[in-house]
Amino acid sequence: MSLIDYFRGSVRAKLLFLVLAPLALGFPIIMGLTWYWSHTYYHKLLVFKVGSDLVTANEYFDRVIEGVGNRADRLAASSRLTVAMSEGRLADFLLAARGEFDVDFVNLLDVNGRVLNSSGGLARGSGRSHWPVVSRAILNAASERSLVEIFDAQALEDISPALRERARLALVPTARAAPDPRSHEERGMVIHAAAPVYDAAGNLVAVVEAGVLLNGNLGFVDTINAIVYRDDSLPLGSKGTATLFLGDTRIATNVRLFEGERALGTRASVEVRDHVLVGGRTWLETAFVVNDWYVSGYEPIVDSRGERVGMLYVGFLEAPFREAKTVALLVIFCLFLVISVVGAIWSLHWARSIFRPIERMHGVIGRIDGGDGEARVGAVDSRDELGSLAHEFDHLLDVLALKRTQLEQLAASLDRKVEERTRDLATANAELRAAQRQLVMSEKLAAIGELTAGVAHEISNPTAVIQGNLDLLREELGPHAQTVIGEIRLIDEQVNRIRLIVTKLLQFARPGEFAGYVEQVDVNTVLADCLVLTRHHLSKRSVRVEQWLETRRRVEINAQELQQVLINLIVNAVQAMPEGGVLTLRTEDWNEHNAARGVRIVVQDTGQGIRADDLARIFDPFFTTKKTQGTGLGLSISYSLLERYGGRITVESTPGAGAAFTVWVLSEPEYRKEGIEPARNGGGQDYRAE
Repeated sequence: MSLIDYFRGSVRAKLLFLVLAPLALGFPIIMGLTWYWSHTYYHKLLVFKVGSDLVTANEYFDRVIEGVGNRADRLAASSRLTVAMSEGRLADFLLAARGEFDVDFVNLLDVNGRVLNSSGGLARGSGRSHWPVVSRAILNAASERSLVEIFDAQALEDISPALRERARLALVPTARAAPDPRSHEERGMVIHAAAPVYDAAGNLVAVVEAGVLLNGNLGFVDTINAIVYRDDSLPLGSKGTATLFLGDTRIATNVRLFEGERALGTRASVEVRDHVLVGGRTWLETAFVVNDWYVSGYEPIVDSRGERVGMLYVGFLEAPFREAKTVALLVIFCLFLVISVVGAIWSLHWARSIFRPIERMHGVIGRIDGGDGEARVGAVDSRDELGSLAHEFDHLLDVLALKRTQLEQLAASLDRKVEERTRDLATANAELRAAQRQLVMSEKLAAIGELTAGVAHEISNPTAVIQGNLDLLREELGPHAQTVIGEIRLIDEQVNRIRLIVTKLLQFARPGEFAGYVEQVDVNTVLADCLVLTRHHLSKRSVRVEQWLETRRRVEINAQELQQVLINLIVNAVQAMPEGGVLTLRTEDWNEHNAARGVRIVVQDTGQGIRADDLARIFDPFFTTKKTQGTGLGLSISYSLLERYGGRITVESTPGAGAAFTVWVLSEPEYRKEGIEPARNGGGQDYRAE
């Protein structure tokens, strides 16, 4: 017998497995979860710590930048500067001010940004207005008066050769850094500030320009390190560091190479450079710093043009934290192992009293599965819960046998009833839907057929007789007909109106007999023709037309039928604006599910809109709000014409804001034998539908 078969057939084996499970399965799972949680939260805590450290360092850096601007403002507002300017002692004053205000250079510029005097070697008349802070000070712009700028070697040389020498830094080969063909970094990162100088009348008379070179400014990074990583703020022997980068080169740092030497000229790893300088994102993660792994925070530094020119870094050594975590996990591992082994031994001792009653119950279950419905556990020696369980198990088997018989009978009866009811319900639903469709269709066809037949037989023939006799009367009277020409014209118009009503009725009742041939149609051209045909309506009502013809698609439809639909909508829109208004015509591409379907044509007026009660009936035949004119078939026929090609008309209306009819025309027609119910939405009042 295989081990798997033994476990499947032995209650004792299963109980032993359950007893040993805390050691065999639970212990590795618990240790795995412990390791995962400890590693995850340990890492999150370290990242949170370095993130808060970076925020503190960044705030201090911002205060340093702002402080240089404040010093420039104080110097510009100094009465001693005014005196020095009036007495011609600017050179001595600027030299003294450079030390007093703790800056590396001070220049006094005229209102055009040219040098008047300098604490360094800048030539008089040199232009400085190309620097953003100087131009802002000249314009007195309400923005930052101090910014970080990158000065090239020549710019530093012009100010002071000493500044260029201070900025020059040999690049040190660094592991994991990107290749760099240069041997030295000669640019300088400068906190650049400028402030306007005003006379007593408030007129701008000069500009003070000042700057602090950050290259080699060890006091700056040491101050950050002292603020962020105070004594005992990093347990376990870790140490904190801070660095200022120009590009990816350390120009001010307290990271050490060896024997206390600072790692000036070393460079950041290529991963950090790409993430921060190239990607413009903050780095909060472990990183390789010079020669070891640090939990690091890097943030990009931008200049006045928004370009990323450097990085601000804080971080602390990761190794002590990693070692402490490993020791803690080993201690937890040993404790869990001891507890699991002791618990397993104690559980095995008590498991023996459970084996026999459970094995008997297992045997009964096997006999029942084999078809022995009368199998029972019987009396057992155990008088504890297992003994009660065995007794109740036998009672449960008796009850289950009885219930099983009853359920089988009920299930068979219920299945039969469900099948019968399901068939009856499906039949009834199908009959109801068919009856509803048939009733609606029958009512429509009956009404239209009866009306059409009555009109065709009872009106057409008398109308023809009237028209013929009217023509005969006109011929017989000859010149004498002029005395009653108005009455004759009135009769002629009414006969034509009767003929038009009959034609529309027949077209609505039998649209297939009036169908024209299908062709490729440019809807913009058709719309332009419609405007020509309806121009007398537009001019009579003083209606202004706005067109937004955006589609270039062509559709397959009968051009005359499409023209009939659009003319009907335009005329209705004009009649809805008796006092004049704006008629907007728009054509757009119709797309669904990222696929081209056809064209939308929108006819929108600025009338009073459609009443909510009328909106639901606007496409119904013979419905009209123009009680003295119109047949109420215009929109019904228009909808039927479009429906024939798979299109439709929808309407939107807002009370007091007019109505918009949208004509949906397919690029390739989908001919339908049965109509669809027109889509409706919106509301309004008093739209005159023909």
